[in-house]
Amino acid sequence: MADSGGPLAGIVVVDLSRALAGPHAAMLLGDLGARVIKVEQTGTGDDTRWWGPPFAGTGQEQVSTYFLSCNRNKESIELDLKSADGREQLTRLVRACDVLVENFRAGVLDRLGFGVERLHQLNARLVICSITGFGHDGPEGGRAGYDQIAQGEAGLMSMTGPDPEHPTKVGVPIGDLLAGIHGAYGTLSALYERERTGRGRVVRTSLLSSLVSTHAFQGTRWTVAGQIPRAAGNHHPSIAPYGAFSCADGTLQVAVASQSQWERFAALLGLDPADARFADNAERVAHRDELIAEIEAVLRSAGRDTWLAEISGIGVPCGAIRTLDQVYDWEQTRSQGLVLSVEHPQWGPIELPGPPVRFDPRPGDAAEDRSEHLPPPALGEHSSAIRAWLDELDADQE
Repeated sequence: MADSGGPLAGIVVVDLSRALAGPHAAMLLGDLGARVIKVEQTGTGDDTRWWGPPFAGTGQEQVSTYFLSCNRNKESIELDLKSADGREQLTRLVRACDVLVENFRAGVLDRLGFGVERLHQLNARLVICSITGFGHDGPEGGRAGYDQIAQGEAGLMSMTGPDPEHPTKVGVPIGDLLAGIHGAYGTLSALYERERTGRGRVVRTSLLSSLVSTHAFQGTRWTVAGQIPRAAGNHHPSIAPYGAFSCADGTLQVAVASQSQWERFAALLGLDPADARFADNAERVAHRDELIAEIEAVLRSAGRDTWLAEISGIGVPCGAIRTLDQVYDWEQTRSQGLVLSVEHPQWGPIELPGPPVRFDPRPGDAAEDRSEHLPPPALGEHSSAIRAWLDELDADQE
């Protein structure tokens, strides 16, 4: 396969993962220019190919939009890892690659004959990215992990929703996505370390660790202050006014994060910034319900667009709450490369959410981003080409 460009050009990743966390990690590496070879079970492939509706295509060629979201910039080879041929081809891939991504339950790779020791016997430079639900060890290390289960177990749902009686999951599988991000950055660190040591290592993360690591100030609210965070709807637990407010024709969000911003915001709305109930942030948090009521009484006098213009004009952060169609139509979204158009061999041009990282070119150099993005592959689309590539590598070593 031709070099696609990007910082990871020349790196080969074998993606043994399914569902979302592992595929997301591998996709991020592919976005950076790595060649990603997705190993899929013969005949069925990644389970997410069938997680729908909605689907793209029809009949035998249909595939879920879920699968399309996390498998761009990959090639697909079908292998039955329980067969002699499947194990032989995986052995060849391990010898040829730089990174292996897997999210099997603990012990599965060992039973297939590809435990960590065996993998590093085959390739001492191999970086192994292993993603699990609750960690590979500890009292619940073998437990299966699914995103919504992990969101509940990791405390995220207890802090999300309109109130403490209605714990709510995040609208995307955030545990899977964060685990994929953490797996990718751990992998990059291990690749950098390999330049010094000449040896790969195992990088481990989990849905649990990824979610707990994002507790941020809510975590220290408990560990340091001894307060248990509870769901508080669309308002910040430690800053006020900071949240979603009703106006004449909808909802807008305002983030007043400093005293000077409060003074400007209060003046715009005709509120007294020195009112004892609202004089500083601690008082505003203590009297949040009264503050919200007074703000919304003013905001309901005009429409959202009017207030967005006026609040922005005084230097206070504010924004609309967009639906996803509005986000993808937004010129700012498209200007940041967050929508990719790729040519799918079956359906023609399709648009996908784009990579979140961009690279400026160095003076005199071409762009550092990946030059061409690939559509998510059909099941086994590259099986013959990958086997031929492995044959060439074997021939070169003879």
